[in-house]
Parts: sequence; structure tokens; C-alpha cells
Amino acid sequence: MTAPVLPGAEPYSATGDARGALVLHGFTGNPQSMRGLALALADARFTVEMPLLPGHGTEVADLVPTRWEDWSGAADAAYLDLAARCDSVVVVGLSMGGMLAVWLAEHHPEVAALALVNPMVTAPDADAVGFVQAMIDNGDELAPGVGSDIAMEGALESAYPELPLRAALSLFAGAAEVESGLGSVTCPVLVFTSTQDHVVDPRSSALLVERAKGPVEQVVLDRSYHVATLDYDKDEIEARTVEFVTGVLSPR
Repeated sequence: MTAPVLPGAEPYSATGDARGALVLHGFTGNPQSMRGLALALADARFTVEMPLLPGHGTEVADLVPTRWEDWSGAADAAYLDLAARCDSVVVVGLSMGGMLAVWLAEHHPEVAALALVNPMVTAPDADAVGFVQAMIDNGDELAPGVGSDIAMEGALESAYPELPLRAALSLFAGAAEVESGLGSVTCPVLVFTSTQDHVVDPRSSALLVERAKGPVEQVVLDRSYHVATLDYDKDEIEARTVEFVTGVLSPR
């Protein structure tokens, strides 16, 4: 990390009861996009951890050298630390954070539940990947950013204005890994899917619904775009997520 953390991008922790909730943000974003969900879970007495993932929440130069192994490693470390302090842990994630949540469930079958918002669990098609590689081959390292895909006027995501292309290719490779393991997800899953998502194809959620082996509940969002946690449906997402994880892990 070479730059200060952006205002609002700070990680968040809250000590509650023996139920843990790990909250994970998306690629080029930061905890600002998930703070409302983290606070709602803390209000419900969960012990909450929302880390700032490597390369995020400062300036885009810090994200350029990071890769899937950095983000998944940080998510795994945060999960293990929280699991050591709690009886059970649910994982909540947006976009890449949703992909990391699924990856954790694939590697830790004891994960109690997943609550996901427009998760990326499959890589873009070969043409899209090839387009990114061609940009790199032509000497480009950055592309226009994908943040703030929000329908609500005036709502903004504190995301980087640019997208590091080599890091994006690593993200795509991680998505392919996650997709291959979807059949090993056996915990209850709640997935929110925006019908108009200009970052992650809604078919990604459909693939999760189709392949996951545990009970899956899908909530379709017709008013919000990709960053639905900051959009018209944010209150519903927070309320339904708390209701869902509380149903899985009753207060003690």
C-alpha cells in the first residue's frame, strides 16, 4: 500500500455474540459499498469483520500488482480469524466479494450460510477475455473503471476510476476456479440478482442457483443496478440478509 485509505473505505469490526459475519466488498471497490450491510449485521448482534482487501481503498496503483491469490488469501485469513472467535460464521459479499464468499464455502464446508449480491461466479466468455489480453498486448495497463453502476441518482460508490487489466485477468481466472467448485456448496444461500447489471451478467447468479447443492433462495431486483447495496433496494437487501442469516444462526 502506497497511499492513505480513502475516507469511508476503512475496514470495520464489531464485537457481538458467538455468531460471526464476514462481509466482503467488490473488485476496485472497498468497504464503503458494504458498510450498511455490516452495520445491519452488527445491530443484529453478530460479530462482524469487514476487511479492506489488498490493493483496494487507496489509489489504483496499489491494485495493479495484486492478484486473485492476494484477495482470496486475505479473505481466507479473515475467515479463519473470525471462525476462531465464533461458533459459526456466515459470509456476505458483493460482486467479487460474492465470488470470494463462494470460494470460502467451497474450501470451508463448515461455513454456515452465504448472502450474495450480484456475485461473479463465472468468468467472462473467451471473446471478452481475449479483448482484455489484446489491450494488454497493445501496451495498455488500465481501462475505464466499472464502479458506481447504480440506478439511484446521486448515489456513488467509492471505487477506483480505472480498472487494472492484468489484475482483471487474474480475477477471471479466479472466477473459473470458483465456477468449477459450485457443486460443493452445500450451505444455505441467499442471492440477490439485479436484472439490469452492467458489470456482472445476471446469468452468473443463475449458474449458482443451478449448481449449488444446498438450499438457494434468489431475490430478483428490478430497480437496482450492480452495486445494489447502495441503490434503491439497499434497505430490502439489509433487512432480508439479516432475516436470512438470523434464521440460519439464531441468537444465543
